[in-house]
Amino acid sequence: MQATLRTFQSNTPDVEGVAVASTDGLIMAGLLPAEIEEDRVGAMCAALVALGERSSDELSRGDVRQVYVKGVNGYVVLMNIGNDAVLITITSESVKLGLLFLELKRTVQDLQKYL
Repeated sequence: MQATLRTFQSNTPDVEGVAVASTDGLIMAGLLPAEIEEDRVGAMCAALVALGERSSDELSRGDVRQVYVKGVNGYVVLMNIGNDAVLITITSESVKLGLLFLELKRTVQDLQKYL
């Protein structure tokens, strides 16, 4: 998984960190900046995905494919990898979203073979 994450990060400008977490919030693999605590990221992302799923269900939007948060300094994008894991991506504000989503889709497909 680490090699797949490294390839994704090197192919996608402005990606500052990337990780794979279980839906329980446990980090399985990751390339996160030193100042970011893996445990906190995993827990927060698990909560965001759960809230996204609940919201989507309540509003009859179907299965959640991704959740993203746009902040002043960039994005946090969460994409499901099957039913048991999530790809967490942290980017700068200048990321090209079209390229990011294309690479995320490819990366999720690659990661599915590990899970």
